[in-house]
Amino acid sequence: MDIRQLRYFVSIVEYGSLGKAAEKLFVAQPSLSQQIAKLEGDLGVALLVRSPQGVKPTAAGQALYRHARLVLRQMEQLRQEVREGAGSESGTVAVGFPTTMTSILAVPLFERIRARYPGIRLQYIETMSGFINELLANGRLDLAILFRESNTTGITAMPLFDEVLYLLGEPGGAVPSRARTCSLASLAGVPFVAPGVQNGLRLLLERTFAREEVPLNIVADIDSLPTMISLAQAGLACTILPASALASREPSSRPKMRRIVEPEIRRPASLCWSNTSPVNSAALAVRQTIVELIGELAASGAWTGITLRAGDATPS
Repeated sequence: MDIRQLRYFVSIVEYGSLGKAAEKLFVAQPSLSQQIAKLEGDLGVALLVRSPQGVKPTAAGQALYRHARLVLRQMEQLRQEVREGAGSESGTVAVGFPTTMTSILAVPLFERIRARYPGIRLQYIETMSGFINELLANGRLDLAILFRESNTTGITAMPLFDEVLYLLGEPGGAVPSRARTCSLASLAGVPFVAPGVQNGLRLLLERTFAREEVPLNIVADIDSLPTMISLAQAGLACTILPASALASREPSSRPKMRRIVEPEIRRPASLCWSNTSPVNSAALAVRQTIVELIGELAASGAWTGITLRAGDATPS
């Protein structure tokens, strides 16, 4: 087993195809297949399952993929630190953002990192929080913001803030059109669109409505933030999201937003990283900058609906 074989294997898993991986690696496909066969022979297990739809890792292949990603990332950090000097803030830092936070945090973070640490190359991955957790566990991310407040196996969580969720759209019925708040009870039976059943926000809504014994009427599962907001803006359905989800929209294109009360719906957010590999100086610099920016955005009023965790959001 060598680094080249690990790099080949990781590329095949991520592209899901020998042909695509060979093209991206500038390697002939027969040569790529031969290297994987050698790797399987060395380990004594099958690593890939081939089918007309492409290739997928076996259980052994998934285990190798997780470890290989960490090894390759550490090799990249090693080269960078030897080249630039240990402790220098340089190299690639991959950050995972939930879709609701990208519009308010991604651009300011990019601007500040470029100004302060020109040697750092940011890599952003924006997706639903459940997938971000998987990417972090697999070593594809250095940092991620996740909706949790405690550590889990292999993952350290630094609590940052709690965010309030708002009703977007016009529910009609028991909610006056000029009201700035609405009770949870007044949303009984209102048509909602929400992310799919595996999404953390969806689970939070289902648990909250069930606990309060309020009927939750979800008429469509939509894993697209812009689509949910557009449907609420058009008056076709309501949705429940944090205020940050509307940050990139012009006021004229935003749906009516009301704070949900009796009870409020809140969720914690933490900055997370893997504790199975060392944190380099570049990742630490980005971590500190994220915490700093969130504090500034909250203090200025640019990020509404969040309450900072006093004393918790301090990088170490």
